[in-house]
Amino acid sequence: MTAAQETPQKKHVPAKSRLLRSGAVTAGATFLSRILGMIRDIAIASLLGAGLASDVFFFANRIPNFFRRLFAEGAFAQAFVPVLTQCRERGDQQELRRLISAAAGTLGFIVLIVCLIGMLAAPVFTALFGFGWFQAWLNEAPDGHKFTDASLLLVLTFPYLFFITLTALCCSLLNVFGRFGVPAVTPCILNLVMIAAALFIAPHFTDPNIILAAAMSLGGAAQLVFVLPAVWKLKLLVLPRFAWRHPGVSRIRTLMIPGLIGVSASQINLLVNTVLATFLATGSISYLYYSDRLLEFPIGIFAVAISTVILPALSRVKAKGLTDDYRRTLDWGVRLVLFLGIPSALGIAALSEPILRVIFMRGQFSADHVLLSAASLWASLCGLCAIMLVRVLVQGFAALQDTKTPVRCAVTAMGANIVFNLILVWPLDYVGLALSTALAAFVNAGQLICLLHKRGIYKLSRRTLLFCLKVLIAGLVMAAAVRYFSPDFTVWAGFTTLEACLNLALYIAGGAAVFAVMILLLGIRPRELKA
Repeated sequence: MTAAQETPQKKHVPAKSRLLRSGAVTAGATFLSRILGMIRDIAIASLLGAGLASDVFFFANRIPNFFRRLFAEGAFAQAFVPVLTQCRERGDQQELRRLISAAAGTLGFIVLIVCLIGMLAAPVFTALFGFGWFQAWLNEAPDGHKFTDASLLLVLTFPYLFFITLTALCCSLLNVFGRFGVPAVTPCILNLVMIAAALFIAPHFTDPNIILAAAMSLGGAAQLVFVLPAVWKLKLLVLPRFAWRHPGVSRIRTLMIPGLIGVSASQINLLVNTVLATFLATGSISYLYYSDRLLEFPIGIFAVAISTVILPALSRVKAKGLTDDYRRTLDWGVRLVLFLGIPSALGIAALSEPILRVIFMRGQFSADHVLLSAASLWASLCGLCAIMLVRVLVQGFAALQDTKTPVRCAVTAMGANIVFNLILVWPLDYVGLALSTALAAFVNAGQLICLLHKRGIYKLSRRTLLFCLKVLIAGLVMAAAVRYFSPDFTVWAGFTTLEACLNLALYIAGGAAVFAVMILLLGIRPRELKA
């Protein structure tokens, strides 16, 4: 990176945040990314199915993505954005440039070391997070080669962590300056690379997993290249330098270290599920992955978009001491995320098998795989709203530069997840793992709400509770109507892909219409969704 550039003046940035419009821009770009992500998953499902090969690839995919949540999108973003916002509000442009340089250099160096360790010690990571496979390898069991295959793929996927971490830093910087579009579009680049690899290159190789794993790291590098021009346009492309003792880096570190656990509670729970799934039948990791991908669709479009635009806004009003604006902004985030999350969860539940049939049932992905994935999807959907709510509530603490409280909540939630796993995994198999994560999300969200209320920072108002009750009633009516009129899965399985797509679109449109009518009948108006 180069440094001799002038930082843009503060006057070039709008003084007031238009949250709803920013959220719409981010949601629209994220929607495009999720569509491409779904096409990527369709291509991979058709290529690998839901068996041994897909289990190994998704395992090698999940480990770097877990660290990505820690170093990139999660704890770092929640520590970096408030500190950068404060620095920007002071108006010292040279100080701002030095902070960006120090943060980029320090974080980049640390993550580079982690990546090198991950590549050199890939078998150790595989043994740690895939102990069931490691045990099979030690005992020379038939599934033992999963351990060696996963170790090789980890060597190829770990470089992705380095590139995506620097990309996330650039995206956080753009978000602070009100540039939400480019960061939201950036994941499309990875999806395009993976789609190209799955459709045009991997099918010609004996082991397509090798190509997919290499494409993952290549896609991470392409994302970084894509986002750098936007930073250059802001004249903030500075030379990274390692500065562990820089005051801003020290503050980010202080906020980030406890947040490494707090912001990634759901991801850590999923990782625990992955470890336990290596002891279960072949295909368990794949069923959990495919159901999780459908869950990530509303999370990625709605919860991520809302939490992304709300953090800079909360940080800004808090820095100015506007307590009432802080409460209203957080309340808007809670209302909006539940308005979108409740019908999403109920709608996907009502059409779980048809959705999985339309998206994945082709190539190596059979009708049986649809039904097995639908079982874990139902369990996961129980916690969708709680997971989305956590995304917003954690930002409320992040804006206060309090990352310790979410950590305590996350530790409790992780402990609850382990207990739920031990209780549910044996009678319910992989479905119990999905249900455990959902229940743990409620534990996490409940603690965050109670602590915000106890400290007098924020409480769910009677207006918000009534609003959510109305949305729940409308969502239940919608789900009941869709489920009642939808044919049996055997009919869906007999449809051609085009017929299934057209019928699914019809039921989704009908469900949306029912929900809209119910919302209006219950007295909810668009003005209640404004910031």
